[in-house]
Amino acid sequence: MFDYAERQRRLSERLESEGVDALFLAPSADLEYLTGVERQVPNFGEASYAHGWVTGAFFRPHRDPVFLFPRMFVAFDLREQPDGEVVVVSETDDGTAIFERVAGGIDGSGTVAVGDRAWAEATLHLGEAVGFERLRAGSRLVNELRRVKSEEELAAIGRAIETVQRAMAAVGPLVVPGATMVELVEAVEHELRAAGSRCPSFTTHIFTGLGDEDFDSGRATGHEPIPAGTSVMFDFGGVVDGYCSDFGRTVYCGEPPQDYLDTYEVMLAAQEGGRAAARPGVPAREVNAACRAPIEEAGLGEHFRHRMGHGIGMDVHERPFLSTEDETPLEAGMTFTDEPSIIIPGRYGLRIEDIIVVAEGGGRKLNSYPAALAANV
Repeated sequence: MFDYAERQRRLSERLESEGVDALFLAPSADLEYLTGVERQVPNFGEASYAHGWVTGAFFRPHRDPVFLFPRMFVAFDLREQPDGEVVVVSETDDGTAIFERVAGGIDGSGTVAVGDRAWAEATLHLGEAVGFERLRAGSRLVNELRRVKSEEELAAIGRAIETVQRAMAAVGPLVVPGATMVELVEAVEHELRAAGSRCPSFTTHIFTGLGDEDFDSGRATGHEPIPAGTSVMFDFGGVVDGYCSDFGRTVYCGEPPQDYLDTYEVMLAAQEGGRAAARPGVPAREVNAACRAPIEEAGLGEHFRHRMGHGIGMDVHERPFLSTEDETPLEAGMTFTDEPSIIIPGRYGLRIEDIIVVAEGGGRKLNSYPAALAANV
């Protein structure tokens, strides 16, 4: 489905241009992007294998990668054999000696980069093998390759988007008096799986505000039934073929008052302002400012508490960010969330979130789900 050889060729060029003799990547979006070695679905409690810290691959310019895998990883987690040399470390092996032997085969005297998902133990043993003075952080090398998405990647994101849209269509009508946030989360995640998502792309969050007394799926209030006149915000995502979606809508339980409807229109104007500004060459912070402008002009700026959005792809949050501090010039094919919200303490909260791809003339929305307010009267 994806051209891993081409991705590795581009990485080789990057390593050469920056004088990097080798890059070590542990299981991560970076490793999956380059080789197809699939990440595990995260667990709250750490699941580990003997010699688990060695798991990963070494990349050197214009050479096949060398993978190190614990035996248990090969038996239970490796779905397909990747192209390159595979070194299997059994439970009774000397994992340190095997890792340092492979690392010791790195040619040259340039830097050796380490991905930010590597275990500290792997980094320490790598430093002992090649010299700590040669080590540098390496995730930026791959992140910059991943920023602009191919048509195949956009199609995969589109499939991940479809899972959340199907889930929202099924669960939106359940926002009625007596429903709880926890029940809604359970319904969303059931529908995500039914629609083909491997797992949620992050912790599903359904809530009415940010205060201690607000209904929130992550707090004790998530078990309390909501009354009529409640504005419920959805924030969730799916995963298909290694690519993430991140999606948001608001459903009003009851008949929304006029001031709420007016505020919702301000939020839609903010989302459209950000989308229209997402053109090649425009700094990320300027796109964020274009999204914020309608909310600021309506006197609601203090209630928009976060950035317009973030890069998205094989990770649900990727650089660059559409935020005040990020001056990265956008490029055609970059993908971002467009997610303004207005949360007024003691009154109501509302949000919307779609994914856009940077294009000439403004961002192209990848979602097709209606943006209009849903109200269950």
